[in-house]
Amino acid sequence: MIHLKSLSNSPESALRNADWYWMLGEDTQSYLTNQVVVVSETEAEKYYAAVNELYEMYIEAAQHVIDQNKFAELGIPENLVELVKYSWDNDRHWHIYGRFDLAGGLDGKPIKLIEFNADTATCIPETAVVQWASLKANRLDETLQFNTLYESLVAQFGEMRKQNPDHEPTLLISTMEGYPEDDTNMQVLGEAAREAGFEVAFEHIERTEFSSVEGIYKQSSNDGSFTRYDYWFKLVPWEYIGWDEPELAQILTDLVTNEKTIVLNPAYTLLFQSKGILKILWQLFPNHPLLLETASTPLVNKTSVEKVLFGREGANVKILDTAGNAVSETEGEYFEQNKVYQEYVDFLQDAEGTYYQAGVFFAGEACGLGFRKGGKIINNTAQFAGHIIE
Repeated sequence: MIHLKSLSNSPESALRNADWYWMLGEDTQSYLTNQVVVVSETEAEKYYAAVNELYEMYIEAAQHVIDQNKFAELGIPENLVELVKYSWDNDRHWHIYGRFDLAGGLDGKPIKLIEFNADTATCIPETAVVQWASLKANRLDETLQFNTLYESLVAQFGEMRKQNPDHEPTLLISTMEGYPEDDTNMQVLGEAAREAGFEVAFEHIERTEFSSVEGIYKQSSNDGSFTRYDYWFKLVPWEYIGWDEPELAQILTDLVTNEKTIVLNPAYTLLFQSKGILKILWQLFPNHPLLLETASTPLVNKTSVEKVLFGREGANVKILDTAGNAVSETEGEYFEQNKVYQEYVDFLQDAEGTYYQAGVFFAGEACGLGFRKGGKIINNTAQFAGHIIE
């Protein structure tokens, strides 16, 4: 059972000042809790070491997919394979950040990989800013966290500039319209890029202009002029672009391979994002202590979790008993996708039986810990809980 510490003061006023209203739950349950998870220094160090090791394993697994041409097995859209390969082989294309979701790590429970949100991970403001502000608001030592996410993002953007001296440090960040949580995540990312010396602008993808010859542009609402950007960060999943926007997929392939534009996160993060790589990891590193057995068919005589290759926010997940019957499941729009089956493991629990999943960000190295709390399947109704090292 994990140990929680209650905080008297909420960082609510700071969130209001930043216009981060979606966290406050004025129309729904508050997304943030007034409790933090107590983590020992040793446990924090183990999360750090585990994620650094997992990232190296992912690199080896991705190279295996490329070498063995297993793109279809991972569900990679065929029209993005060229771009995946190009971005993988070219050091210009830097993976800025992702988030590993993990079971265990506290109360003597071993750390186990659940999946890697490598392409469009959220929880940046909660992890980087809010849990720090929660400790500060309660006059606790805000350094008592495994949390250098913001500083690591700044360093990553700085590295991007070094890798691309012939590109202007101009960054356009795009989200899909109508998702305030995504916009808030990108506010923090944009601030990190500015600190690294980038000129940063925002535009929803629906109003972003693309030319396979010229590049990526934002049009001014004041005078109608167009501004071109050498870097484009899209909080839009690569697989959506491949499936639903084939013309855009081709434009981006042309721009990147002709070295006109750097797109972040790069297309090769699709290899990490696909849950099909969980099966590849198990094949390459069988019985590794950080991994759970994963296969393309239901596991024999084991409780398992059925996942679609590109499901998000816990949608279309089923927990299957040893006979293969669903004992718990979530609905969603991804049901037609191919699936993998991962050995089931319980998440951490508190005294009330609520489940906690650890999320550890990777940005050059492991750099930030936070927790989401909810039911047996952590989905988009989960709350965020920060942590304190004691």
